[in-house]
Amino acid sequence: MEQILQQLVNGLSIGSIYALIALGYTMVYGIIQLINFAHGDVYMVGAYVGYASMSFLGLDFFTSLLLAMAVCTVLGVIIERVAYKPLRNSTRIAVLITAIGVSLLLEYTMMYFAGPEHRAYPALPGFMTRIFRIGPVSISSIQIMIVTISIVLMIVLQFIVRRTRLGKAMRAVSQDRDAAQLMGISVDNTISFTFALGSALAGAAGVLVGVYYNSVNPLMGILPGLKAFVAAVLGGIGLIPGALLGGYVIGATETFVASIGFSMLRDAVVFALLIIVLIFKPAGLLGKNVREKV
Repeated sequence: MEQILQQLVNGLSIGSIYALIALGYTMVYGIIQLINFAHGDVYMVGAYVGYASMSFLGLDFFTSLLLAMAVCTVLGVIIERVAYKPLRNSTRIAVLITAIGVSLLLEYTMMYFAGPEHRAYPALPGFMTRIFRIGPVSISSIQIMIVTISIVLMIVLQFIVRRTRLGKAMRAVSQDRDAAQLMGISVDNTISFTFALGSALAGAAGVLVGVYYNSVNPLMGILPGLKAFVAAVLGGIGLIPGALLGGYVIGATETFVASIGFSMLRDAVVFALLIIVLIFKPAGLLGKNVREKV
């Protein structure tokens, strides 16, 4: 029982990070039905911005977090305007190939400038590395910080989507782009805003992973990006609550598999779980099957 509780705490931490990345996938797909495979590499850029600002600029963790979110916000908008907007009316395969190309461009550009080796984040202040014990369960202050920041960002996102004019525009464009345009909504600006939001969350996730694992490298976005995509599909692609649920399910599954001695198989189990869910519920855990007119 003690082991199960401990792994639930660990799964909650890593699941929060997957959920932040998955939100970017699911928002973009909900608006323009695009799988942005460069999203995992935006997360990688955020991790490097946090590393550079803490190591070379001497900024504290929270300032570095905000700077990484700002840089990734701008990067997300640039990617959308330069790479995806010209292909708005192209075939899906053309956009998919472009997304893969942007992903490789970000990876190897970072590798060229930062080098291929792993880099360690600077040591955090003592109060951010304390360990607390609640009964048989050990919880680090970094884990508490990760979960707290993730929940705060998710609440802010939900407020933006549900309570602001831009959020209402996002929902309108996701339901009917042509009708939204006729009502005076700028579809292009709404799509760019969606990319900006998702990229900001990915940047935050990158910094949180950096301080959690104390290691960053130019290819670090590949596997977490795929797992976050799995989380988005698992919960129901295009649904914000689905991305959250999927992220926590993936995080809990990973830590549980590793805790019983099969750490080498944890990635395989995650993708096997996706296959099983899609066989029995193709729309995801929270998704609904929608009939498509021919």
